[in-house]
Amino acid sequence: MKKWGFFILLLLLLCLPVAVWAEPFPTLTLGFGGAQEGGQASTVVQILIMLTVLSVAPAILLMTTAFIRIVIVLSFVRHAMGTQQMPPNQVIIGLALFLTFFIMAPVWTQVNDKAIQPFINDKISQGEALKSAVAPVREFMFSQTREEDLALFMEITGKPEPEKPEDISTMTLIPSFMISELTRAFQIGFMIFIPFLVIDMVVASVLMSMGMMMLPPVIISLPFKLLLFVLVDGWTLVVGSLVRSFI
Repeated sequence: MKKWGFFILLLLLLCLPVAVWAEPFPTLTLGFGGAQEGGQASTVVQILIMLTVLSVAPAILLMTTAFIRIVIVLSFVRHAMGTQQMPPNQVIIGLALFLTFFIMAPVWTQVNDKAIQPFINDKISQGEALKSAVAPVREFMFSQTREEDLALFMEITGKPEPEKPEDISTMTLIPSFMISELTRAFQIGFMIFIPFLVIDMVVASVLMSMGMMMLPPVIISLPFKLLLFVLVDGWTLVVGSLVRSFI
């Protein structure tokens, strides 16, 4: 009986593919053909451009917002304390993202009210929506960009000195804004390093005076740096200063 059961099961397994392949399967055809009208070609080009923009959209959003300054300063705090990977990278990036959302909320609200909602309701065209969406972001970047950085990129492009902000292209404004954010982030990082550096120097001097030159000062100074950071409510001070620096 066991042998007959085995043969019956084997017969069912052999017949199953036949029953499955007997049913027609749907086919998918992908190819390129000549456009019969100009509108068809234009649609294809728009789709390709949209896919390209979507692939670089995260970088564009991060590089035109407060994310640069925040994530660099938080990284400086971690290195200044000497805690290696504490907090982890995921925590640093997550905190930087949510702080970015908090700071950029007024700008994105203007983009939604002036561009997205009117475009969804068919009140403005696609081009008008794009211009209306870029305007609040440009205003934010102008408020955080140093004149020296703007002058540098204007000089590189060889364009005449602009009379008003509208004369500066977005492609010139974005790298100027990024350089300004990097400069401010490193300035804040320098100020954060000073108190922790003082603690390291004091601990190293005490260890040398006690003749304990073989003991790494970092091991002794780390608890004191953590204690100082907790006593002064360091995360509140750093985050509060970061948020106020954009106001």
